Amino acid sequence: MATSQVTTRILRRLLASGVNARAERLLARMPPADIAPLFSGLTPDEIRTVIELLFRRRRAARTLKELPPEMLPQVFDAVTDQRLAAVLGRLEIDDLTELVEWIPEERRVEVVNRLPDHKRAELERAELYPESSAGRVMTTNFVALDEKMTAQEAIDSIRAAGDDNESILYLYVVDDQRALCGVVPIRRLVSAPPARTIGELMIPDPLSVRADDDQEEVAQLVARYDLLAVPVTDVDRRMLGVITVDDVIDVITEEATEDMYHLAGLSEEDRVFTPAHLSVRKRMPWMLINLVTCFLAAWVVGLFERTIEQVVALAIFMPVVAGMAGNGGTQALTVITRGIALGEIEFSSGLRAAGKELAVGLVIGATTGLVSAGFAYLWFGKPALGLALVLAMIVSMAVAGLLGAAVPLFLKAVHQDPALGSGVIVTTFTDVFAFFSFLGIGTLLLDRLV
Repeated sequence: MATSQVTTRILRRLLASGVNARAERLLARMPPADIAPLFSGLTPDEIRTVIELLFRRRRAARTLKELPPEMLPQVFDAVTDQRLAAVLGRLEIDDLTELVEWIPEERRVEVVNRLPDHKRAELERAELYPESSAGRVMTTNFVALDEKMTAQEAIDSIRAAGDDNESILYLYVVDDQRALCGVVPIRRLVSAPPARTIGELMIPDPLSVRADDDQEEVAQLVARYDLLAVPVTDVDRRMLGVITVDDVIDVITEEATEDMYHLAGLSEEDRVFTPAHLSVRKRMPWMLINLVTCFLAAWVVGLFERTIEQVVALAIFMPVVAGMAGNGGTQALTVITRGIALGEIEFSSGLRAAGKELAVGLVIGATTGLVSAGFAYLWFGKPALGLALVLAMIVSMAVAGLLGAAVPLFLKAVHQDPALGSGVIVTTFTDVFAFFSFLGIGTLLLDRLV
């Protein structure tokens, strides 16, 4: 299979030569997921032509939803409002809701007004749900059955639905008020005798989620019970939509990206193809905050200026203690943040988790401290320097493990994202404690060190 770069060159050559028919055939042979990466290498005019070719094949919508979000504004700029509305109108409501958010504000109203009436009404209903909720990621296209129907009648209703449902995994049984009564796996239906009723085939009282539930909690639920889809209901248990496994994968990817970015002090809008000026604007605040925390660590070092002047060896080993503490804090932070994200840890069990990380820090600190002390003795021949290293390593690693667990747990307790700022906070305190403990112990042992 040709690489994306090679395919882009071929596509651009065909477009430049005006051989659009061959370019159309090339795109027709490619899955939408493979077409999306090509857009990063095209000019606005080429993007406009490619969208036109895809539109002829009714593949523009499916390709658009595969694009990295940071590329969407560039693609939108190359398409007229009318054409963009026509493309978006073919999407499921969950994909439509997500893509509309990336349309520039000055164009959004006009594009939305050009959507088909039923799509615009669906979009308005979806936007009533909170951001990152189940209502925002659900699709309203599902098959609902009556429990009095026979298996054959149910199969006929699926045939009548045609290709409107992008993936039929479960069939949902509802009553006259559209309240959820049960679920029928598609495999159970097709293997059942034609005269068997849906009421006999269904699994009663299936697991469901509310439309205002957090999407991350829904993803955890689907993963925990190995579901392929989960129904979304209102407060009266009336069916509103379905969240399928592909939506869950998107949610997991989004939440993992969010946590990873927050740990590094990055904005979710800062992606590979984000313009440089926007990346600078998004990163600068956190870098300035980090600069302030670095000066805090430098201030702590400055408190022991006279000690360092008398024992230069302390300055040599300062990065060792701080580096080990920083790594230990990051490891504990990563483990705890992951546990919170997957629902493995609640605040009630957080004390046990924090205690475990404290114990791990003590053991690793003692072990690495003894190794460091051996190197220090062989290098400088001063037992007191080795003792300072051992004690500082134990203290700083224990504090690093405790902070790595406590900071995300505290943020979770105050209803904040556990990853938000955790990396900066933990790194700051581990550096401060590492420098203070090592230089403080060195000061206490100054007579022996000199």
